Amino acid sequence: MSTRSFDSLKLAPAQLQNLADLGYREMTDIQAAALPAAMAGEDLIAQAKTGSGKTATFALPLLSKLNPRDFGTQALVLCPTRELAAQVASEMRRLARYQQNIKVVVLCGGQSIGPQIGSLEHGAHIVVGTPGRIKDHLRKETLSLGRVSTLVLDEADRMLEMGFIDDISAIIDHTPQTRQTLLFSATYPDDINALSQRFQKSPREISVTAFVDDSLLEQQFFICQRNEKLSGLEKLLHRIRPDSAIVFCNTKESTREVCERLLESGIDALSLNGDLEQRDRDQVLVQFRQQSCRVLVATDVAARGLDIDGLPAVFNYDTPRDVETYVHRIGRTGRAGQPGLAVTLLAENERHRLDAISAYQGKELAFEVLAAVPTAKQHMPRAAYATLAIAGGRKDKVRPGDILGALTGEAGIDGKAVGRIDIMDHVAYVAVDNDLAGQALNRLTNGKIKGRKFKVRKLKGQPRARSRGSTGRR
Repeated sequence: MSTRSFDSLKLAPAQLQNLADLGYREMTDIQAAALPAAMAGEDLIAQAKTGSGKTATFALPLLSKLNPRDFGTQALVLCPTRELAAQVASEMRRLARYQQNIKVVVLCGGQSIGPQIGSLEHGAHIVVGTPGRIKDHLRKETLSLGRVSTLVLDEADRMLEMGFIDDISAIIDHTPQTRQTLLFSATYPDDINALSQRFQKSPREISVTAFVDDSLLEQQFFICQRNEKLSGLEKLLHRIRPDSAIVFCNTKESTREVCERLLESGIDALSLNGDLEQRDRDQVLVQFRQQSCRVLVATDVAARGLDIDGLPAVFNYDTPRDVETYVHRIGRTGRAGQPGLAVTLLAENERHRLDAISAYQGKELAFEVLAAVPTAKQHMPRAAYATLAIAGGRKDKVRPGDILGALTGEAGIDGKAVGRIDIMDHVAYVAVDNDLAGQALNRLTNGKIKGRKFKVRKLKGQPRARSRGSTGRR
């Protein structure tokens, strides 16, 4: 039996069948290295990036210990952002399908606390959330952590970077000392070690070296003057013309500056940073996923937990400050057997960062002089879709088929012109061919969905940030 086979773990036969049904064929590097110790009940401090399979690494041991008949909170997963918490909870529900009635509740800011309190009143085996909102529930005494047997700190480095250390400490004080604590971090700065020493018991240290698969991911580097970066990024996007791309910046101010320049050059772009309210963040991400925006300009923290299927390209407008962050960024493309492209702009005085990346990967990486790259004859095409927001969602019993039926029925839109549909609790988003968006908006506004009238609007432009004074990293 292969040591990468899930059969080598002490998992219930029903869970093994569930894993096979979900397409889990063999363990990833982090799973093979960490799961045996985690299943044995040991504390872990593991270095692993998004997309490495770390959710299953903590979910499988956690689920194996759950008592389905006890609706007290038996596991707590702390995440830095709402997006990551939602992603983790979704995967945990899939992994928990082999057991009946396992309840996973997400507790994050940016949404009303009332419905969350209502959910908790009916019990929750697993709670996934952000530190600030978890602390709110503890203060209101609407959440009890006295029966937690597993605590997970996911992307702990980002939680510390975002200033959550005091909240994390206060939350952990509410959990039993007998708990198992699993700490995951993409990078491993000194304060992660300090956090581990405070809250873990003789943790097993697991580090899976991140690598770049040259068969899937092409890396390109361009040297330019610092004041040529904006025009250089514009030139490369028009030349490469990816279907979609994430452009990474180191500061919030850079995301705004870059996004404005791209819009001026005719590139459909939106920025994602910590100045946006949660509702606006959700709308930006929906538009990017629905391809009504081609380029997302983001900071590392804002993009944490953002997982886009089939992302063809990543651009580093600002070179990351450490090699691990570089590998984490470019690892968002070239995944699941699909080819990817990672493009990095380097100012003349940043060549040492290319040397560091080369040394980390154990190979020499070539670069081009940006000024020598010819200007593209064609511009990057506009987004294929527009996103319509419908004021009715999951809580209103609205389903994707209802929206598709309204568009192809009363609205008379060809089904091929309808793209992705995303249903939230109180709002739904649908991508419609740009040329037909006006017709679809008019027909939905004046027609009905599932026999009911809903307000409908077209999402347009960058949401207004709550503050423009800060230039921090979030």
